[in-house]
Parts: sequence; C-alpha cells; structure tokens
Amino acid sequence: MTIKRIILTLLTVVVIGRLVLSLGNSFSQPQIQARLELYQTNLVLQVSELQSDDSDALDSEDLAAVRKALLGDDPYFSAQKQYQQVRETAQTRLSEFRAQLQQVSPEATATSGQATNPMAQAPNVSSQQIRQLENSLRELDLKIGLLQAQRGEIEAAFTTWQNLTPSSEEETSPEAIPQTAATLMGLWREPPRVLPNAESQIQENLNGWFRYRALSRLYQSQERPDALQTLQAQEQEGAKQALVKLAVISAVPGLGMLLGAGLLIFLLAQLLIRGKNSVLATNSGVAWETPWDWEITWQVLIVGFFFVSQFVIGGILLPLFFGLSGINPASFGIRLQAFYILVSYLLTAAGGLLVLYLSIRSFLPLPKDWFRFQWLSNWILWGLGGYLVAVPLVIVVSVLNQQIWQGQGGSNPILSVALQAQNWVALAIFFFTASVAAPIFEEIIFRGFLLPSLTRYLPVWGAILASSLVFSIAHLSLSEVLPLATLGIVLGVVYTRSRNLLAPIFVHSLWNSGTLLSLFILGSGAN
Repeated sequence: MTIKRIILTLLTVVVIGRLVLSLGNSFSQPQIQARLELYQTNLVLQVSELQSDDSDALDSEDLAAVRKALLGDDPYFSAQKQYQQVRETAQTRLSEFRAQLQQVSPEATATSGQATNPMAQAPNVSSQQIRQLENSLRELDLKIGLLQAQRGEIEAAFTTWQNLTPSSEEETSPEAIPQTAATLMGLWREPPRVLPNAESQIQENLNGWFRYRALSRLYQSQERPDALQTLQAQEQEGAKQALVKLAVISAVPGLGMLLGAGLLIFLLAQLLIRGKNSVLATNSGVAWETPWDWEITWQVLIVGFFFVSQFVIGGILLPLFFGLSGINPASFGIRLQAFYILVSYLLTAAGGLLVLYLSIRSFLPLPKDWFRFQWLSNWILWGLGGYLVAVPLVIVVSVLNQQIWQGQGGSNPILSVALQAQNWVALAIFFFTASVAAPIFEEIIFRGFLLPSLTRYLPVWGAILASSLVFSIAHLSLSEVLPLATLGIVLGVVYTRSRNLLAPIFVHSLWNSGTLLSLFILGSGAN
C-alpha cells in the first residue's frame, strides 16, 4: 500500500468517525418540522378570528366556507391537540435526557467507590439542553392553558397554569413564564383579578393569537373599551394577513403536488409506451468517460468535501479564528449571523473545490460532458420539471419519515436561524447562501463529479442511488437522510438526462428557495 493510500485510509477513518458522531448527536435533537407545524397552527388560530366586513370582498357565507376549508370545524381543538402532541414529544425527550444524565457506570463505581460524572456517560446531552427543553415545555403549557380557557375548559386551564406559577415561598421569582401564568389565572377568575404589570407581562411573553386573547380579557376586565376596540382592529388586520400567508404556504405546495404528480404519471406512462424514445430514457444508460480511477474519486470525496471543507475549515480553522479573536458568533445579530454563515459556507466550498481541481488537474482537458454548463439549451425546462416531480415525491417520503423519527433526528441548524430572519438584508444573504452558493457547490461535487465518476464502476441508476445517499448523509441529520436522498435521486436523474449542470443547480435552487420562502412566511407570523 502506498503512502498516499495509507493517508487516505486514516483520513477516511477520521471522517467516518466524525460522520457517525454527528449523526448520533442528531438522533436526540428535535426537528424543526415540529416548530414549523406550531407556527402554522398559530396562523390558523389568527385566521379563526377573522370576521366579515361590509367592505370586504368576502361576505359572511364565503368567509365561513373559506375558514372551514382552511381551518376545519374546530380550530381551537385542533390547535390544542397539536400543542399537546408537541408537548408529549418534548416531555419524552426531556425524560430521556434526564435518565442519561443520571446514569452511573457500575464498573467505575466498583473501582473508585464513587459515582462517575454523569456527563461522561451521556456525552450527547448537556444541562443546557435540559434547561432549554424545560423552558420549551413551560412555554407550551402557558399556551395550552390559553387554548383550554378559550374552549371553556377553565378548570383544566387553571390546572395547567398552576403547575407553572411559583409557590408561596417563590412569589418573588423573576421568571417570566410563572409570572405570566399567574397573570392569566387572575384574568380568568370570577371575578377577574388584575395583577400588577399584567399588560407588560402579556406583551413580552405571548405572541400572535395568544397575546390577542389575553389582552382582550385584560381590557374587558379593566373596562377599557377604547383599548379593546383598537386591539380588535389590530387583530382583524393580523387575521387578514395570516389568511394570505396560510393560503400561500398551503396552496403553493398543494398546486406543486398536483402538477408534479400529473407530470410524474405522464413521464412514467410515456416511458412504458415509447420506451427508449421517452424523455426519461434519454441518456439513461450512457456512462461518462472517466479518465481517473476510484482513488481520485475517494480522494475528492473524503479529503476535499468531508475532511478539508467540513472538518478542517468548518470545524477547526473558523472556530479557532473566532476563539483567538475573542469574537463569539453566537452573540451576533441576525444580519451578522447570516453574513457569518455565508462567509463560512464560501470558505468551506472554496476548500472543497480547490481539492477537486488539484485532484483532476493532471487529467485536463476532460472528455465531453464533464462539468458542462450549457446556457443555450433546455436546462430551464429540465429544472422546472425536476422541481415539480420532486415536490410530491419528497413530501410523501417526508410524511412517512415523520412516522419513523417522531419529531427527532435533527435538522439543518441554518433553518432555525433563517426562521428568525424577519429582516430583508438577512433574508437576502440567506437566499444567496441557500439558493445560489449551496446549489452550485453541492451540484458540482455530487452531480458534477461524484455521480459521473461512479459510472465507471456502476450502472447509471446505481451511480444515481449511491451519489444521492452520500449527498443526504453529508447533511449530518438522521431525519433528513430519506427526504434528501429522494431529492438527490431526482437531481441525479435530471443531470444524467440533460447532461447540463445548470439543470440540477436550478432544481436545487428552486427547492431551497421554496424552503426559505416558507420559513420567512411562518416566521413572520410568530409575532
């Protein structure tokens, strides 16, 4: 074995170890999907308060029909059920975390006579994670109580809030949630009891529909008709905006599902009828002429993408730079966070592309169809078609995937940051990162290089499957493996048929843009 292969083998062991560790860490992490569903539920609750107006285009019957179609018969019950399901998942995860932290190694105890540090037995769980989950549970209970009160379940709401209020020895507790719970209990008593700073507590610790309901109860208790009338006007305006947002995030995927399913059926039918002359059969069995062997492919993937790009630059050099400079990216505002993510991504992409270039430089000029960017072709049609087909396939797989992971398995951490990006500058930076930089870099690596390289040893369909699996694992979240592998298959089919990297880049860009749009719309309804 050569020195080069020994080094590649060692780096492969390091990369595999890091992948296993990262995927293992993601197992206990919540998916962002649960938060997105709650954000959508909050929009539903806001729309549920929409009332018809003589000046509105919708009369009362039309409005009732629209509300029923979007919200169902009892939106409060549906929302309460959704919140309780999320709470049960969070409570289960909290119990698991606490159990892991309390584990004691029998061997260590027998040797030393003392319990070992629980954190040594649960490296993937921290006390900070437990505190975050505890706070999330309290926030959920605060809102569940409001939903119960809205449905007339006052005793159940009091029981929910009672578990959040401080005991008599802790009445001076500075924690916001217990004080807000006490404020709500006072408002729903008969007669109501308005606590000091009730309005500021509600304004600071509740949002959206929950804030409107609590403030409405407060102003009624205080007999402030002017404030109540202003609040109701604000609520109606917010409900109209929420209706538009809900329609967009519901109608666009629905339309994409219908168009995509229709296109997929057409393509499959054409394949059965026309065989080799069908669109899907175009270049389906034509492999690339690959001048290098498996060692170069191995080198680019392991050294370029995983080791240099993600591990050295993303995992060592950037954190070391900020550590030595005394700068903490976690303290950045949303604009600086977006810029930090962009710069980090560009640096990691540059490292990966540099290794790719150095690895294949001796084989230049490359045979036909390698890294082909042909602007004057039908790549836009391939891109639109690929995106439409991807929508129903990925959505169906995602629904099944949710049943497997039950809200766990982690998500891309950038999504959580992007969800808070209610700032046009930050949103523009996120858009460039996710919809321009990421598609170009990832498609060059996984479709432009890896997939064609694999066709030297695998049939085209096998190369598509293998490259899609690597593509999905590279995102380091267990819950995203199946959906991203499905997307990767569509990207691979589009590329092998079109022989133009612009086509899968366009599909990838459309997909990420749609995700960002949904995050922005849902995030804008959180306040």
